[in-house]
Amino acid sequence: MDETDPDDEIVVVIVTRTGGLAGLRKAWRAEPRPDEAPLFVDLISQCPWDEPAPDGAGADRYTWSIAARCGSEEREADVPDAGLTGPWRDLVDAVRDWQAPGD
Repeated sequence: MDETDPDDEIVVVIVTRTGGLAGLRKAWRAEPRPDEAPLFVDLISQCPWDEPAPDGAGADRYTWSIAARCGSEEREADVPDAGLTGPWRDLVDAVRDWQAPGD
């Protein structure tokens, strides 16, 4: 019988930044290996997914769309640039810094 270790569940985080002066869109994706996954799971769990995002209205501001999947659980949030602090910043920085094996 093939049993799957819960620690081996798939973790995927996608960050998309839109807006700015030219309205450009840029995306980053992290799919950490099982040995890297606990760091991302911890970062994901620290983010305030259920809290309303702070007001980020204004011209030429970035908006960060963050989607995370840990096993069967999926979360999504849109965070204005002004709200990209604390756990949100830590998660986005980790995704942007992550490199796929072989990169």
